[in-house]
Parts: sequence; C-alpha cells; structure tokens
Amino acid sequence: MAKFGESDDLAGAEFVGANLRGARFVESDLSGVVMRGIDLQGADIDAPWIVEPGGSLKVNGVEVSGYVEDELNRRFPGRAERRAKDPDGLRAAWAAVERTWATAIDRVATMPSGTADVSVGGEWSFAQTLRHLVHAIDLWFGRSVLEREDFHPLGLRYGVAGSPDHPPYAEVLEAHAGRFGLVRDFIATVTPAELDTARKNPHNAKPETTRSCLHVILEEAWEHYRFATRDLDSIAAS
Repeated sequence: MAKFGESDDLAGAEFVGANLRGARFVESDLSGVVMRGIDLQGADIDAPWIVEPGGSLKVNGVEVSGYVEDELNRRFPGRAERRAKDPDGLRAAWAAVERTWATAIDRVATMPSGTADVSVGGEWSFAQTLRHLVHAIDLWFGRSVLEREDFHPLGLRYGVAGSPDHPPYAEVLEAHAGRFGLVRDFIATVTPAELDTARKNPHNAKPETTRSCLHVILEEAWEHYRFATRDLDSIAAS
C-alpha cells in the first residue's frame, strides 16, 4: 500500500483513471480539489471547516455546506449557539456544552470497563479526547485569557495521535471537570467590555479577543463531542 506523508508534495497533482478505492486522507489539505466524473459511493468526509463562515463544498454543483451546518445543529441541540456574542448568550452556550458532555460521560459509564481507552480507526479514545479539551482550554483560555503559562500534565495537545499512556480515567475526568469549571466560572461574571478585550493568539499573530478565544473553545468542545460520540457508536455496534 502506497503511503504519502508531509514530505510528499502532491499539490496540483492530477489523477486520471486512478484507483483510490478505500484510500484514507488524514489531516490533509484537500482545499480547492476538483473531482469530475468520480465514483464517491460510500465515501465518508469529515471536514469541520466547511461549516465555518465562508466555508464551501459543492457536490454536483450544489453548495452543501449550509445543509451540513443545519443538520449538525439539528442533531446536536445547543451547537448553534457556539458563536454567541454577548455574555448571556455565551453562558447559555457553555451550559449546553456542559450538559452535552455530561451525557456522553454518563454513557461511557454504562459501557464495558475500558471503553474510555478504546481507539477506533487510530483516532483518539474518549479519554484522550477529554485530555485534549483540557489542553485546548489551557491554551485558549489559560494562556490567552488568563495569561497563565501552566498546563495540566494530563492535557493532550493537537497532533499527538495514539498516545501510549493511559492515566487513570478518574484522573482524566477530574482534570476535564476542573477545566470546564474554570470556563464556567469566568463566563458567569464576564462583561461585554471583557469580551472585547484584546488577547494573544497562542499560535500566531492573528488578533483575538476574549470572545473569539471562547468561541474557539466552544468549537473544540462541539467538534470533539461529535468525533467522540461517533466512535462510541462504533464501539457499541461492535
């Protein structure tokens, strides 16, 4: 099986009559790809950014990003509020996130022991997903908003796949609850002026505000909930 990685530059490549049946593209840049006369039966596309403002995906000439966004909001009540701009809206948005994740955690508690550490298709396990959210909050809230440099030792940064360590799940739950609580307590008293306060982007020089940093955390929470429950469904079905 041929395998291509970051060192392989396939930008602008042309595939004519090529057999890509069963191929897997992970964290790859397919923006602007043009496909004509292709067989896409059974394809499974996960592209979170197509539903962001300005995102686009056309199938047979039909723009489908809006349909995808509406369906995701229907499936996940509360998701539509993730870009709320005022304090009350953000409080409601965060409360929805906490309720949603509490339901997922309760579900895992009813599944066979060890389910939280099961990886599906090389993706993060449920426990690793919780650990990544801990890191995301430390990065976009702890560092950018609170201007703290300490990171929870259980946090799992982006790009770390298949981490071999499996800390006790109870400790992961505690770390996750603690970081969610930090955000909840902050949003409970945040003011419009504080939401407009300029913040540093932890990755680059792009200007941010407290509001936009909270939006990133909300986006992370919803996208990873979708990934996590997708995999829980697979585990339950097997």
